[in-house]
Amino acid sequence: MAPKYDFDKVIDRRDTNSFKYDALDEMYGRNDLISLWVADMDFATPDFVVEALRERLDHPVFGYTKPYDSYWQSIVDWTYRRHAWAVEREWLCYIPGIVKGIAMALHAFTQKGDKVIIQPPVYHPFRLVTENLGRACVENPLRCDDGVHYRMDFEQLESIIDEQCRVIILANPHNPIGIVWSREDLQCLAHIAAKHNLIVLSDEIHCDMALYGNRHTPFAAVSDEARRCSVTFAAPSKTFNIAGVVSSYAIVPDARLREQFFSWAEAAELSAPTLFAMVATEAAFTQGDEWREQMLCYVEQNIDFVADYMAQHHPEIGVIKPQASFLVWIDFSALGLQHDALVDFMVNRAHLAMNDGAMFGSQGEQFMRMNVGLPRAVLHKALQQLTEAISTL
Repeated sequence: MAPKYDFDKVIDRRDTNSFKYDALDEMYGRNDLISLWVADMDFATPDFVVEALRERLDHPVFGYTKPYDSYWQSIVDWTYRRHAWAVEREWLCYIPGIVKGIAMALHAFTQKGDKVIIQPPVYHPFRLVTENLGRACVENPLRCDDGVHYRMDFEQLESIIDEQCRVIILANPHNPIGIVWSREDLQCLAHIAAKHNLIVLSDEIHCDMALYGNRHTPFAAVSDEARRCSVTFAAPSKTFNIAGVVSSYAIVPDARLREQFFSWAEAAELSAPTLFAMVATEAAFTQGDEWREQMLCYVEQNIDFVADYMAQHHPEIGVIKPQASFLVWIDFSALGLQHDALVDFMVNRAHLAMNDGAMFGSQGEQFMRMNVGLPRAVLHKALQQLTEAISTL
């Protein structure tokens, strides 16, 4: 009989050097806030991951460790089981974090002054890492014609591509909106990229968190064109709440791109997986199916709880339910507050720490990104605080 996991348990993470809690003063100017921002969950890391780490800790030497076959095989098997994508071992390379992997790819494939395309509102490090490396960021904003459904603007994308464009960074599934891109959309993107000789860096860190019957489609698996132009980044970190372990990896099917990227990573000594990353990844991917199913069910219920609460108490506020991830994109424009005033309202009147929508691009002004990967009782308290604050407007 499968174990029943407890996602209602409230775990005190303060004073553990948790960025989500112990950086509140630094980031928001006060620490009496309910944390709904940093994209990790407040659920206990699965017991089978903890036990695997504990078992390795029983050996008193943590020396240099060679990558071992069962670690790589766990990634291959999980990817096939979850996404029907037959990844080969030679396509895989450890990376010390997704954003670091993007930086590594930009070093390997581009020069200073080259252009990199992003599609805002989108995960803000896409812009930051590009600009900090001296590359030019070019925007192809998502289109939203009805206030709810976002889509890639392929016509505009073709119009902004010139000979200096080298890379498109794709969030698949999308962050912060939680879109599970269709196979047809990904094929269209791959065709445009192939036509213009662009490389697609596909951030698929939320790939194992598809919700409500949606299925993730790996970008590289949709066509030969996609396979030839893609570098995919993934990790067990979001799904199994082990972001602090740093367990990311890259998948590069094309031999030419693989040689460029892997040789750069190896030269910089960034491609060797750490001891505990391997232990945690293998445990998660070989024992994690049931935990994942129960966690996703709980997250879906939390998202529904937020949507139902808003519909009942604040129907003017637009909640966009994600198709993947534990992050909810919320339109607060109906409150009539300018963006800076909205941020101040959330922090100093509602006492909530959410991600400022404008950090994802100007298209996110008057939006907030809410993390609902937490016990429902805490989520309910957060919504009650929001209602109390709105009543004072």
